[in-house]
Amino acid sequence: MITLGRWKTLLDDRNRFFWVLQAAGWSGYALVHYIGSLMHEMRSIYILIILLGAYAGFLLTVPLRYLYRRIWDQPPWLLVSVVLSAAYLSASVWAVIDNATYWEIYKFGFRPDNEWFYFKNALAKFYIMLSWSGLYFGIKYYQMLQDEKQKALMATSMAHQAQLKMLRYQLNPHFLFNTLNAISTLILIKENDLANKMMDKLSLFLRFSLDNEPIKKIPLAREIDALMLYLDIEKVRFDERLQVNISVSDEAQQALVPSLFLQPLIENSIKYAIAKLEEGGEISISAQREGEELVVVIADNGPGCKKPVENLIETGGVGLSNTRDRLQALYGKRYSFTLAENEPHGMRVELRIPFEQVDA
Repeated sequence: MITLGRWKTLLDDRNRFFWVLQAAGWSGYALVHYIGSLMHEMRSIYILIILLGAYAGFLLTVPLRYLYRRIWDQPPWLLVSVVLSAAYLSASVWAVIDNATYWEIYKFGFRPDNEWFYFKNALAKFYIMLSWSGLYFGIKYYQMLQDEKQKALMATSMAHQAQLKMLRYQLNPHFLFNTLNAISTLILIKENDLANKMMDKLSLFLRFSLDNEPIKKIPLAREIDALMLYLDIEKVRFDERLQVNISVSDEAQQALVPSLFLQPLIENSIKYAIAKLEEGGEISISAQREGEELVVVIADNGPGCKKPVENLIETGGVGLSNTRDRLQALYGKRYSFTLAENEPHGMRVELRIPFEQVDA
């Protein structure tokens, strides 16, 4: 029994696929011819005649394949002319071979003076050759369309991946600049231990970033681990001024999410909320499953924003717009990105994406 994988291998090998179809098609022709002859012919020798006729058709259509391949790019009028001429010539030769087979094996031929029989027999075989030619061109054109479709899909996929990589890597220099600037400040004020600690955390975070492709998804639990590395770096800067609360359900931890899609949102909250409060602030991260969606909420208790919320995504820096663009590139219309004021004060971001479970 041929498995799906073997069928795909067969279809990908065009030369092998042709010979399989060629053998199957002419075997089918012989079978149909034999079944049709049972009504009026019972002698077993007739089976040999049918097989020889099918074999002659098999051999005569092989040169047609190579002829059609040579004229494939010719103008349509020339292509049609050659196909009609080649099909009738092959049919005429087949009719002569067919009659010789009848005469030599069956001892029942048709005399040359019965020229109408030759014409009718050649005409019938001409229709068969024309059908074979039509199937050949139909399958060939279908394969070409599939190739073009595959190339278009591959080009779209490559463009899609390039877009995602650009969006993800756009964030790394931004984050790296802020962190290195903080490390430089710590060194200048002689806080070498803190600077070294911050550098260690940065190394771990960058290693995670390099080990996870922007176009791939990871379990939310791993995303939270990477986020904690980033928060550890920020806690060196803010010390006790930065408080983080994380509440993620067990089911949500196994959900697949884009790698490092939370970090720019947290960075945005720290920059516009925590950094502006002398006493510091709090960031809460929660995630849970609701039906077929994963809902992730990031909220802070900062001073909020004086700009209209509906315009904040476009004017609030690279973090918000970049995250939205990544989600749109990955999920199309199957996502939700909502920015609203938090109660009693601060900002709240709610993300809704399709819930995709990690495979067992």
